[in-house]
Amino acid sequence: MNARSLKLTLGVMALSAFAVVAASCGSSSPTSPSPTPGGGGGGGGTADVTITIVGENGNQSFSPNPATVTAGQTVAWRNADSMAHDPVANDGSFNTGVIAPGATSAPITMGTAGSFAYHCQIHPDMVGTLNVNQ
Repeated sequence: MNARSLKLTLGVMALSAFAVVAASCGSSSPTSPSPTPGGGGGGGGTADVTITIVGENGNQSFSPNPATVTAGQTVAWRNADSMAHDPVANDGSFNTGVIAPGATSAPITMGTAGSFAYHCQIHPDMVGTLNVNQ
């Protein structure tokens, strides 16, 4: 194999490896009947309801609180604070991932009716409730 053929072969191998890595980084949108997690802080679409993170103020940390949606609607959290936050359901049914200051989480589809207590995983004293109606 001459030098040019070797370079070409290595180039093709590098492109193939890149394609495999890029394909494995894709995301999917689960469609289960329960709350499905979104990404953390990148946004990526509009939500039916947006809850604003206003700061580390106990049950006044999220606005509105409680928030209400209908089953099948989507919810996103917008971080209007100067610190990162990570809203997560107390029962583990959803987790937004860490949301940087000024960012909005990816929308989460709320597929199951119920009342979901949640908190900031980084600041556990920040609490909220999301009511999902039928």
